[in-house]
Amino acid sequence: MGKRSRRTVANNKKAFHDYTIEERFEAGIVLTGTEIKSVRKGGVSIKESYCKVTSKGELVVTGMHIAPYEQGNRYNVDPLRVRTLLMHKKEILKLYGTIKTRQGLTLIPLSVYLDEHGRCKVEIGLARGKKLYDKREAQAKRDAERKMDKAVKASRHR
Repeated sequence: MGKRSRRTVANNKKAFHDYTIEERFEAGIVLTGTEIKSVRKGGVSIKESYCKVTSKGELVVTGMHIAPYEQGNRYNVDPLRVRTLLMHKKEILKLYGTIKTRQGLTLIPLSVYLDEHGRCKVEIGLARGKKLYDKREAQAKRDAERKMDKAVKASRHR
């Protein structure tokens, strides 16, 4: 099978800084007509959003901002409304069990993208929060790699 074409609309770069991603999942999302038009234009932000399983057993995303569509008029909905994510019931229950049994895990949206059929999908990560020293360690590692790359590049140009 070839690589599926997907167009990323929004990334959650902050999630990779604040969390260690243990597992990734793909979920569909329930949107209205004006919301999907806004998503296609790139009007999505998932910086402060998170996912949770409701008492009804549904997976929802909270804090995802989808900008109102300009030509939407009265059909626009609340930009920060809670949106339902679509996954198989078994998968949702497995996620719920994992979060309840293992302390410190949370569900974070990592990216929003359009698949090859034009449907909006959300990539969710099962994440564990990083401690401050972990963040410093990761930053130091990135700085060291950057310095090495610079040194290699400089040595090539001599």
